[in-house]
Amino acid sequence: MREINIGKNEENQRIDKFLRKYMAKASLSFIYKMIRKKNIKVNKKRTENHYILKEGDYIQLYLSEETIEGFIEKKEIKKIEKNFGIVYEDKNILLAEKPQGLLVHEDLKENENTLVNQVIKYLYDNKEYDPEVEKTFVPASVNRLDRNTSGIVMIGKNNETLQNLNEMIRNKEDVRKYYLTIVKGNVKDKKELKGYLIKDEKTNKVKIIDSKKQGAKEIHTIYQKIKTNGQYSLIEVEIITGRTHQIRAHLASIGHPLVGDGKYGDMKINKNFKNQFGLKHQFLHAYKIYFEQGIGNLGYLKGKSFYSNLPQKLEKIKIDLFSSSL
Repeated sequence: MREINIGKNEENQRIDKFLRKYMAKASLSFIYKMIRKKNIKVNKKRTENHYILKEGDYIQLYLSEETIEGFIEKKEIKKIEKNFGIVYEDKNILLAEKPQGLLVHEDLKENENTLVNQVIKYLYDNKEYDPEVEKTFVPASVNRLDRNTSGIVMIGKNNETLQNLNEMIRNKEDVRKYYLTIVKGNVKDKKELKGYLIKDEKTNKVKIIDSKKQGAKEIHTIYQKIKTNGQYSLIEVEIITGRTHQIRAHLASIGHPLVGDGKYGDMKINKNFKNQFGLKHQFLHAYKIYFEQGIGNLGYLKGKSFYSNLPQKLEKIKIDLFSSSL
C-alpha cells in the first residue's frame, strides 16, 4: 500500500485526473476499476471518480509497489541551455520572452529543446521546481506561439497560478494579448474581425469562413494601424480568441497578409523581404500582455501591462520601412 499526501499543487482537481498524471502509464479504465473495487481510497474511505481533492487529503493505493512503479513515468530534466528572455517573474508567474525559431511545446520532430523544457530546467536550477518532490505538477505555459513567432509566453509556476491563468484566459478579456506585425497594403482604420476557422490536418493550414460548420471554431481579431508607408503597414493586433494561425490567416483573408509568411503570405513580397532584410519567416511578435483582471493569487496583476521589445532584426525592418511614415 502507498499513501499520497495531497499538497497545494495537487488540490482542486478530480482524483481520476490526478491519478492519470501520477500513474501516467495506467489506463483510465484501470483507475476507474481500482476506485470502484475500493483499491483506491481517500482518507481511508471509499471515493468516487469525480471527487475533488483538497489540501491535506491522503490517497491510499492498495496496489503492490511493483505495480505502482510500473505505472509511473519518470520525469526528466532536459540538459539544455536557456535562450529565452524574462519579461517579468515572481513566485507565481514567469513571462518568458520566446525567440523566433523555438517551439513552445514538444512535437513529433522535437522533444527536447523547447521553451517549456528550458523553463523547467531554469526553475530546477533555481530550486523552484523539483520533480522528485512534486507528485504530478509540472510548470506549464497557458498560451502558445508558433515556432517562428517571437514574444511573451505566460508560464504558471504552481498549480494555483495555472488554474487561475486558465480561468482568466477562458474569460477571454481578463488577459489581453497584443502583437506587432507588418502587413501588405495600406491599413487605414481600426477594425474588428469575426469569423470561423477550420483546420486542414493534411496541410497544417487553416481556412477562414463566414459561417459555422462542423469542425470550425469561432475567431475574433481586432487590429489597428500604427504606421503605414502606403505599400506596407505596421499594425497592432489583439486576439480575443487564440486559435492556430489565427492572426496570419485572418489578416490574409482580408487582403493584408503578413510579410514573410510562407503559408498565407504573398510569395513575391516574401522573396523581396528575404533578399533585402534576410527575413525568412513571418513578421509577428507578441509584444504586450495586459491583465484586465487578476483572479485569486494573481489579484496583484490587475491593471498591469508587460512589454517585450521587437527582436533586433524585426526592429531594423520597422525602422527602414517606417522611419519617415505617419
